[in-house]
Amino acid sequence: MSVSAPEAAASPSKGFRLDLKTAGPLLALILLVALGYALNPLFLAEGNVTNILTRSAFIGIIAVGATFVITAGGIDLSVGSMAAFIAGVMIIVMNWAVESMGVSIWTVLMGIGCSLILGIGAGFINGFLTTKAKIEAFIVTLGTMGIYRSLVTYFADGGTLSLASGAREIYRPVYYDSFLRIPYPVWVFIVVAIIGWVLMNRTAFGRYCMAIGSNEHVARYSAIKVDRVKTWTYILQGLCVSLATIIYVPRLGSASAATGVLWELEAIAAVIIGGTMLKGGFGRVGGTVIGALILTAIGNILNLTEIISNYLNGAVQGVIIVAAVYLQRGSLSARRKKAAE
Repeated sequence: MSVSAPEAAASPSKGFRLDLKTAGPLLALILLVALGYALNPLFLAEGNVTNILTRSAFIGIIAVGATFVITAGGIDLSVGSMAAFIAGVMIIVMNWAVESMGVSIWTVLMGIGCSLILGIGAGFINGFLTTKAKIEAFIVTLGTMGIYRSLVTYFADGGTLSLASGAREIYRPVYYDSFLRIPYPVWVFIVVAIIGWVLMNRTAFGRYCMAIGSNEHVARYSAIKVDRVKTWTYILQGLCVSLATIIYVPRLGSASAATGVLWELEAIAAVIIGGTMLKGGFGRVGGTVIGALILTAIGNILNLTEIISNYLNGAVQGVIIVAAVYLQRGSLSARRKKAAE
């Protein structure tokens, strides 16, 4: 029996279809790994792979939080400065604890608790000013970016805050030790990514973020508590920055005005590369994880091959962001044109 053209168009295709929007970042990562190995076989050495995964954890954890902020139509430019500020205060608190109570596990736990409180508080401030004070997120986070960076510079008196040697010995395993041959920072990244994926794809909160990012006015008419949801996205972002800082501090045992520089660029780049729409309305935590791995792998390849100076890593990331947004705009325009037809 013949099938008319309209019926054929309406019936779903039974063949395999590759969704490039979903699979694109993963394919890009696979190609990048192949390129890295072709340029230098040491790229896939166990030590180098472990290094890539561990370095990806910092930006990846922050980027998971950024996925919710951007999906809901916001932006946070303060994450790098926030990390530097939290790291500086953590070190000050732990050094004070060493002088007052001596070196113990409680010293480190005090620093971790301080980090969590500061991260959640900083996220709440960004969210409150954005939703209640009705200030553009770009302006709010640009302002807090300058505030946090200035504060850590002030605390360090223009220099570097260093963690006391005794506390650093206790804290050091958080970054350098591993479980099942996987470093602890990578385990934290995995747990954060899983929780983020569940929140985005299996809860009302994730659906609300997408609804608000798609059309905030319609979301309000749909009885969604827009201000509360948007504030929570910034709180989640602050919590993710806090977790990333907790596993970052034992790496160097110090903090300065240079800590976290360009982390906001890398986090946003990871989110956009992963397929999350910069204008909001659609978020992919899984894509963000792949985006973070792509960025770290690019930097690693630049170090191993010296194709271009490693000092141009930020420029490469900037080009990637512009290209990713351009491709998103092109894809969106194509969909709108097809819908109009």
